[in-house]
Amino acid sequence: MSIPKEPRQLMINLMYLVLTAMLALNVSAEIINAFFSLNKGIKESNSIVSESNDNMKKAIDKQIETTPAKYGEYKEPAARVVSIVKDFESYVNDMTDKLVTAAGGKNPKYSDGRPIRYKDKDVTTNMFLTQGKGAELEQKIKEVRENLIAVIKDPTDKATLMKSIPLQVDAVPADSKAKSWPELKFKQMPVAAVMPQLTKMVADAKTSETAILNYIMDKVSGRIEIKLDKFLVSIAPKKAYLIRGDKFEADVALGAYSSTPNGLSISVNGQGLSIKDGVGHYEATPSGLGKQTIKATATIVNPVTGERKTAEGTFEYEVGEKSVAISAEKMNVFYVGVVNPIAVSAAGVSSNDIRVSMTGGNLSKVDGTNYNVTCDRPGEAVITVSAPGGLNATKKFRVKMIPDPAPVLAIGGPMKKGGAIPSGIVQSITGVIAELNNFDFEAKCSIQSYVLVHIPKREDARQANVSGFINDEAKRYLGQAKPGDQYSFMNIKARCPGDPAARDIGGMSIFVR
Repeated sequence: MSIPKEPRQLMINLMYLVLTAMLALNVSAEIINAFFSLNKGIKESNSIVSESNDNMKKAIDKQIETTPAKYGEYKEPAARVVSIVKDFESYVNDMTDKLVTAAGGKNPKYSDGRPIRYKDKDVTTNMFLTQGKGAELEQKIKEVRENLIAVIKDPTDKATLMKSIPLQVDAVPADSKAKSWPELKFKQMPVAAVMPQLTKMVADAKTSETAILNYIMDKVSGRIEIKLDKFLVSIAPKKAYLIRGDKFEADVALGAYSSTPNGLSISVNGQGLSIKDGVGHYEATPSGLGKQTIKATATIVNPVTGERKTAEGTFEYEVGEKSVAISAEKMNVFYVGVVNPIAVSAAGVSSNDIRVSMTGGNLSKVDGTNYNVTCDRPGEAVITVSAPGGLNATKKFRVKMIPDPAPVLAIGGPMKKGGAIPSGIVQSITGVIAELNNFDFEAKCSIQSYVLVHIPKREDARQANVSGFINDEAKRYLGQAKPGDQYSFMNIKARCPGDPAARDIGGMSIFVR
């Protein structure tokens, strides 16, 4: 443009140029910060995937130990996959450390690990092109991919799994000015842009590890022979304390045994019992007061090997004139935020004559023998029962918070807990649910917030911060799911009844296949 001669107009033009330059600097700073935020998000996602892979490797080893003759051939391949990925992770982390050192070391002004010269482009060009580290990294990625694929022996399975291994060297686009992969990835790229690229390579390696470990897990999870090496005979009496003349009744069972009764025999004091659904029913009328002893014997035959195993147990119970019993109907603990039902009875005493009180919580009567307990905080509660005739009894209960729920994905049908999921199912995910597993009380936990990280195959990751069930941004990322993509749900926070604040219930990761 022409330079104005009027001083006032010249000053206005100069101010416009200065403001434009300041605006450009602000955008540049935001982009740089986004690079390091992205790098941090991918690292956190890598930690979740690593934990998931470690658990899967332990499950594989345990399955192999159960039947080594049948599945022992998969032990070495599983260990080799883990070793290959760990070596590659160490290699890339070492290269990242050298890049940070070359860029002046970590900048003490920031907590995200950025180096002092994080905008420097000459450092990356010199390291990865002039010094040849880019070509070395390219060759390393090719070798790791080949070594991972070589673990799979079956040609058909190998061809299928190759599509599920995202770690690879991308081809240079035809319209690119770059002449090689290192030049495409690193030439004149600022250090801030290269660091998340290296972290993404580690993520691809870990995702490849997940795909192969899933394949091996499928192979070793066939039919397992019944392993009967530990037994426990259990007895469940109808009454814990009897009045003279009452009949003693109890159910006797062999612990850890299925409901199929084939090959199982149970006897009490030498008397054989009839068995239904793996449980033998025993009853007798005690002849006196005081301690009574019974001996139970159970024998099981392994339906696969024909091996016989026998276990014995001795049990004692008391027979008296009167007693007071306090029992939690669901479990021997009270939970904050829910109604805890209990039953109180005194043998030989009318329920109208029983007096029940409580400390550490609130007690309300439902009917003759049933009460509801509510508690405000964890700790200890004491139930006190009194009845005519000098009968007094107290019982302590632990008061606990509701256990942590497990995060699961809502998909409009059976819920998923992570792992490899088809793209169509990922696109139908409607949010995250906090699921209370094996919790006998009526309680629901609600999701408060979480972070969704979407790592598309061969693309930069992006994240959505979600408050509540789901939001439009997260829906958009899930709707873009393609094979090879990875999603991580991190920092999932939920709130259960009685919680003063939201609690962290962990995270989960899925791989699109």
